[in-house]
Amino acid sequence: MGQPKIAVVFYSTYGTNHQVALAAAEAASAAGAEVRLLRVAETAPEAVVNGQEAWKVQVERVKDIPVVTADDMVWADGYFISAPTRFGSSPSQLRAFIDTLGGVWAGGKLANKTFTATTSAQNPHGGQEATILGLYTTAMHWGAIIVAPGYTDAVLYEAGGNPYGFSTEAGKFDDKGRAAVAHQAKRLVEVTAKLIA
Repeated sequence: MGQPKIAVVFYSTYGTNHQVALAAAEAASAAGAEVRLLRVAETAPEAVVNGQEAWKVQVERVKDIPVVTADDMVWADGYFISAPTRFGSSPSQLRAFIDTLGGVWAGGKLANKTFTATTSAQNPHGGQEATILGLYTTAMHWGAIIVAPGYTDAVLYEAGGNPYGFSTEAGKFDDKGRAAVAHQAKRLVEVTAKLIA
């Protein structure tokens, strides 16, 4: 059985999804995957970013993490995507990156890869499930294979019970959340390993 190649791709305005991505990358690596931790490029105007200290700090915090490219998506056997909710959907920064993948999608290079997603929002009913489901719609267009956590482990209930993918309120990522993310990442690696065997 080959070693699964997992791209952990995140966009994080203030840091929550960055923390989720770090936990996912660690868990996927521990589960036997070769992991690339990758960030989505910031597309907001510099003046807007610099107008919010927490946003500016987060941009600085991730500056040494490579920006995801189409080549990374071709390289990977599976994707762990983490991004905040923006008005019930994923943020424009992530959607802009997805919109650059037309060429590799048309060539069938995103098909038959595994895909799982997580998110955060300002409050518990801020569109968290809609964001994850929207990302899964994109995965279906690619021909990717969705690996939702479902209710496959008790840690999911302890972290809020979202069967589509871990979700949380912005700024709240505790040990229960880390356990749920670790389970979701491990499940992604295990399913991916079966597919590439």
